[in-house]
Amino acid sequence: MELLQLHYFRTVARLQHMTRAAEELRIAQPSLSKTIARLEHDVGVPLFDREGRHIRLNAYGGIFLRRLERAFMELDEAKREIGELAGKEQNCLKLAVSITKMLPALMGAFARARPEVHVRQFLAPVPSMLRQLEKGEVDLCIASLKLEGPEIEWLPLLTEEVFLALPPGHRLAGRERVALRELERDPFIGMNAGYAFRELTDGFCRQAGFEPRVAFELDEPDAIIRLVRQNLGVTFIPASEWKPVARLLPHRTRIAEPACYRTIGLAWSKRRHLTKAASAFKELVVAHYRRLAEEAGGDGEAQNGVPGRDMAP
Repeated sequence: MELLQLHYFRTVARLQHMTRAAEELRIAQPSLSKTIARLEHDVGVPLFDREGRHIRLNAYGGIFLRRLERAFMELDEAKREIGELAGKEQNCLKLAVSITKMLPALMGAFARARPEVHVRQFLAPVPSMLRQLEKGEVDLCIASLKLEGPEIEWLPLLTEEVFLALPPGHRLAGRERVALRELERDPFIGMNAGYAFRELTDGFCRQAGFEPRVAFELDEPDAIIRLVRQNLGVTFIPASEWKPVARLLPHRTRIAEPACYRTIGLAWSKRRHLTKAASAFKELVVAHYRRLAEEAGGDGEAQNGVPGRDMAP
């Protein structure tokens, strides 16, 4: 069994089409067919069901592919570790995020500490984050919704209260606390569906017994605040993001019920080696959110005023 055979098999399994696979691999189709046949002979069972010109991965092939993907992942990780040990690691940090307000401070601090590292940042919804971690497309994710999976490590960083931001002249603007159910008929302004904070706040509304009527969906938090100021709807805002917009929206209202909090966390793949650049950024993020939790705790806006209990030192 040769590595080239396995590479060819992965391509055929992905495309489920011998001709297209041969074109992508830039080899003759008869040569590819013979290679797959030799692999099946080595394994001892057919890995594809053949129906005329069509092929389809069968149950044996599915098992073989799952194991093979893990093996290739381990090979990739071995190459990364060896490259780092040999001093050949590319100084690149790949980061997926669902929150952007705190990133300038983090990026600035990291750039000063590790100026040789090139950072690639992606704004991504939760499903994309999980895929990116599993495929090794990113090193770390920062999200406001827990990322879960058998190969995902999740580190809670900060739990903070989520408030309502109301436009000037809103009927509830003078109240210190409201039940979320009181805004059932109000238009909401929020992030696009699929983003972590949007999923979280939609969940708050469902806990209150209603589906939010979302009038505007955006991918830019500052634009959301501007629309609220124009009296086009209400929105949710986390405690840590309030101060920069307080002059624009002076009416911040606590939600009496349900309890509305978000936990910001850091995620990475258990199976993948963290580079020195990723490890350094992880340490910086943990320290940043510890300070943020202490500051928020002074205002009574972070739950318990501390990071998640299982946060690493």
